[in-house]
Amino acid sequence: MADGGLSESEQDIEKKIEEVRQRFKDEYVQDSSEKYDSRDVERLQTDDAWVESYLAWRLFVVEDSLKMIDESLQWRREFRLNDLTEGCVPKWMFETGALYLHGYDKEGNKLFWFKVKLHIKDAKTVQDKKKYVAFWLESYAKREPGMPLTVVFDMSESGLSNIDMEFVRYIINCFKVYYPKFLSKMIMYEMPWIMNAAWRIVKTWLGPEAISKLKFVSKSEVQTYIGPEYLQPHMGGTDSFKFSYPPLPDDDFQTPMSENGPIISEDDSESKDGEMESKETLDNSFSSDTQALRPKKVNFAEDGLRSDECDRVDTASKAKGARKPLSTFKGTLLHISPAEELCFGAKETERKCLIILNNVTKNQVAFKVRTTAPEKYRVKPSNTSCEPGAFVDIIVSLHGGFQSSPQDRFLVMAAEMGPGSPELAQFWKEVPKSKVMEHRLRCHVLESSPAPSPVMDSPLASVTSNHQDLQTMLQRVMASSSRQEQRLDQCLWIQKVLTVLVSFLMAFSFCTLYLVYTGGGPSYIKPLEPPAILSRNDTRTRDMETKRRQPLPSAGGGPCDGAHSLIGGEPMISQQGANGPIARLAVLPDVKGQGSSPGHSGLKED
Repeated sequence: MADGGLSESEQDIEKKIEEVRQRFKDEYVQDSSEKYDSRDVERLQTDDAWVESYLAWRLFVVEDSLKMIDESLQWRREFRLNDLTEGCVPKWMFETGALYLHGYDKEGNKLFWFKVKLHIKDAKTVQDKKKYVAFWLESYAKREPGMPLTVVFDMSESGLSNIDMEFVRYIINCFKVYYPKFLSKMIMYEMPWIMNAAWRIVKTWLGPEAISKLKFVSKSEVQTYIGPEYLQPHMGGTDSFKFSYPPLPDDDFQTPMSENGPIISEDDSESKDGEMESKETLDNSFSSDTQALRPKKVNFAEDGLRSDECDRVDTASKAKGARKPLSTFKGTLLHISPAEELCFGAKETERKCLIILNNVTKNQVAFKVRTTAPEKYRVKPSNTSCEPGAFVDIIVSLHGGFQSSPQDRFLVMAAEMGPGSPELAQFWKEVPKSKVMEHRLRCHVLESSPAPSPVMDSPLASVTSNHQDLQTMLQRVMASSSRQEQRLDQCLWIQKVLTVLVSFLMAFSFCTLYLVYTGGGPSYIKPLEPPAILSRNDTRTRDMETKRRQPLPSAGGGPCDGAHSLIGGEPMISQQGANGPIARLAVLPDVKGQGSSPGHSGLKED
């Protein structure tokens, strides 16, 4: 019954796939064929898994799936994804290291890292940044079709200036519409509290089918989803991986050429090497028989020992001619030297490099070396195992007239083999990706220089390699200093603005205090009232009133019938009548100085 139900569900899916194709062809393609790339339309008609991914993301609702396909195919034509290459993206975007693919989570899903602190909102470059994200997702979709991704937003040391809501919404739409079923989880690491409001808006964009995939974690919780071997030290892990360009990480690595030609099956490399050694031994024996014109016994054991000794001597001589590494990458399984790059040049002595592997575990470790340019390089050994604590020398040499390029890259893959592990061929098929340690090496092309003198041959070679290492370090320091300079400029600008504001406030404060103390302040500040002071007129009036009440002496020195008073400060005689005062005579001073006498000119009637 279970099998019957399963077959029925598969039949239903096939029917819906055909329905989607037919309706899309009838309702969308015929009306506006210029909206889509013909290659995408053709792929939709042939790729069942691609159509099924849209149906599954829309819960097998045909109408919703058709709308999603229409929007997705228009976006693919807008960004020309079928023709999008590394050269279509500005080089400086790769050099920032804000986006890259590296490592796996505990479920075996590839990790897509987004360093938020390296992103700066800029309307002029937003289109290039969108193309940059599309390049990564499309390249991964072609290499690992149907394999989900875990997106990690590393928000450590980030702030509001790094948040670009339009760009975040674009990334969400990439997984919600353009690449259905690609999102495994979206991990938000160490999100600052000040961004909580912004991410509440983001949750509304995700939709109910993707909210469950959103995980907010701290340093103590991130290892729930990602192992320490793929977490950087600031996240509590041991992964010392640092993005650098070139090379592009996670590119198409292929098996390189061996010393005796292409490896048909890299898992059988050891047996092929043995067969070639035996063939060489037999050829040598037959040639010696022909020369001696008589049969001769061939001792395969002795010949095998001799060939092994010859290989050892040959490897040792090649290792002497190869450039020895000066730095070491310390991984969880192997220590790999050099740490970052292999240096090749045009001279014969610069066409070989040496990779040294050191097993730091207590078990046997299997490893293999792959490259993006297998036709250029010969690698020996390229696929074998390393005993606990042992060292293995790998010789990488340029083949024929090929020259190295900065775009060439090497990938060293290693996995720990437990007791009773199967052969290498079967082991690499069964080992999970999360248990495989990967380390990438880029190629550096040495500049051509005049031939050194024999006396200074070896010192000059070491000086040249040291110079290249210093040059690489200086480039990184310059890039870091430029970023620090930009931050410093922002801080200085903010400091100037704050200084102007403080100066303005201080000037305003001083002006206010000055106006208050000088009496010209605001109306609500009342000045102190001075004490009441009698004016001169008031004083004279009071004195006149006092003198008026006092009787004046008569001409003979006796009292007078009228009362004395003052008018304008002069004495005045007030004569009384029967019915009251009739007139007042002012006592005018005598012209001759003989006293005062009443004058008619001073007569005033009341």
